Amino acid sequence: MPTYRYLGNSGLKISEITYGNWLTHGSQVENDVATACVHAALDAGISTFDTADVYANTKAEQVLGDALKGQRRESLEIFTKVYWPTGPGGPNDTGLSRKHVMESINGSLKRLGTDYVDLYQAHRYDTETPLEETMQAFADIVRQGKALYIGVSEWTADQIRAGHALAKDLGFQLISSQPQYSMLWRVIEDEVVPTSRELGLSQIVWSPMAQGVLSGKYVPGRPLPQGSRATDDKGGARMIQRFMTDDVLTRVQNLKPVADELGLTMPQLAVAWVLQNDNVAAALVGASRPEQVAENVKASGVTIPAELMARIDEILGGVVERDPGKTAEDAPQGRVA
Repeated sequence: MPTYRYLGNSGLKISEITYGNWLTHGSQVENDVATACVHAALDAGISTFDTADVYANTKAEQVLGDALKGQRRESLEIFTKVYWPTGPGGPNDTGLSRKHVMESINGSLKRLGTDYVDLYQAHRYDTETPLEETMQAFADIVRQGKALYIGVSEWTADQIRAGHALAKDLGFQLISSQPQYSMLWRVIEDEVVPTSRELGLSQIVWSPMAQGVLSGKYVPGRPLPQGSRATDDKGGARMIQRFMTDDVLTRVQNLKPVADELGLTMPQLAVAWVLQNDNVAAALVGASRPEQVAENVKASGVTIPAELMARIDEILGGVVERDPGKTAEDAPQGRVA
């Protein structure tokens, strides 16, 4: 059973292993398998589920809503997000304008089959909408009871600071940030984490396994496993490319003795590692098979001793990306149509 952590400076508790359905539901796996994975998550004690309207162009929310039917709503924490294009991708089908935000929350609630979401997140920062407009829309959604809490995803420290100040003026608080974070991708540690700590936000991290690289399944000099992210021509291969060098893959293979010493699999070690950061409230894990969920949950509650944390740093050495500028660099510079 996963342990629970408070989300930011709020009274909301979430399971530190949170089930995320990016890349799987409504696209890569059949709906009955997706439903089986959600039920496996519930059986494993996970109560927190994260999705977004853009995943499989709204289908992922629908699949999650259907899979959670019949569950006691008060026993679940359901998160979704807004920003990326949905629907036919018209001029107002994207971004964080008041129009798109208000229409998106209504669409998400309908698909998820619920009156409210526990956390509504700005999926990226919108450079083309005044931040005041976006935060006012979020304030209204909170007042209408359609979202209980508000968070952001892949915002820089400065953007978080500005959003937090406006939220405070409008009578609500930002409580979370959802960045990419793993042993190999630590760009949040120098700026986003200290700012979040100061302002009362915590991290819900995605890709703790570095798109599967930290599972150890990619071995230098060997063919890529069939059906893996690295063979996905719909965008998965492009995302994972930065980690697919012989140096990175060789160093990852050298982590195996550390995992063995802790009695963990490589994926469990990757998830347990992000949870050692006390500003991380939860690690997002997905699954394409129900048994993967039960395995991932075993990373919950693990303490990695300081000497093994140091050994991990030593093994990975210079391949770790730490540049805080990468958050802004990877962000859309304008609205995506």
